[in-house]
Amino acid sequence: MALKLSDFKTDVHNDWCPGCGDFGIMNSIQMALADLQIPRHKTAIFSGIGCSGKTSHFINVSGIHTLHGRVLTFAQGAKIANPDLTVIAVGGDGDGLGIGAGHFVAAGRRDVNMTYIIFDNGVYGLTKGQASPTLKLGLKTKSLPTSNINYDVNPIALAIASGFTFVARGYAYDVRHLKDLIKRAVKHDGLAFLDVLQPCPTYNDINTKDWYAGIDQMDQSTRTPKPRIYKLEDTGYDPIVHYNEEVELNEKVTQAMIKSIEWDNKIPIGVFYQNEIISSYHTRIMDHIPNYVENSPAAQPIAKDGKSITNISEILDTLRV
Repeated sequence: MALKLSDFKTDVHNDWCPGCGDFGIMNSIQMALADLQIPRHKTAIFSGIGCSGKTSHFINVSGIHTLHGRVLTFAQGAKIANPDLTVIAVGGDGDGLGIGAGHFVAAGRRDVNMTYIIFDNGVYGLTKGQASPTLKLGLKTKSLPTSNINYDVNPIALAIASGFTFVARGYAYDVRHLKDLIKRAVKHDGLAFLDVLQPCPTYNDINTKDWYAGIDQMDQSTRTPKPRIYKLEDTGYDPIVHYNEEVELNEKVTQAMIKSIEWDNKIPIGVFYQNEIISSYHTRIMDHIPNYVENSPAAQPIAKDGKSITNISEILDTLRV
């Protein structure tokens, strides 16, 4: 029987603030999973700490609510142990690019076949609106006593420099476009990253829904707003590395880096960089362990007839004090 969108919803009470961009991201993930028709028992959502951490409670697949800044370590471990599992990790910009920044960079080096989605609103929403690593220098949001004195992290540029092989940006209020980006990310053979811009209606009173819609930069002749968000694919932009050649690779990386710094009046969304040529972590494991997928760690029996068949006595002996 085909899976429906409703199959990926839970009855858990959702206490996000009205108007929060988290709703759009959650809906996009649910829609993407329904379109992909991946069995729920073969899908797992890992979440970090913060408002976005609740996502694993609201999507009806295996959900693992992990530690602050550590979501990628849990998610990578699960995917390596069970390569048949579709793994999606989610977390906030503070979670992933603050305390979790080291794991973010290390994950790029491995290129494990999974998807990581950052809910990017420029603030620590759950802890009352402190500046996150993606808030621009000099901005003073609602709960900050003074303007932000730190430069911001560029998630797109950092992901590309770290080795992520699929790097994209979405917008929480364009749910269908975001859904399509998530589907492409899940299908990608390697580590996919999605930076999703999302208004925080409670604490970020600068990068609001109206700000992204360009209400403040009205075209005086037509009296219509000039939206800041635009889609890369509408401009003929090609993010894909087609050949295993250094010249083309450098060109694709360079164009993605240049696009990643566009902000203020025009903000691009879509796929910035996609490299299907570089081998994923699982492919490199199979170079050393040819039967890795068929004989993965998750497939190993640990009990039979209700009794453990795993002997851990030697490990216990080393721990005895």
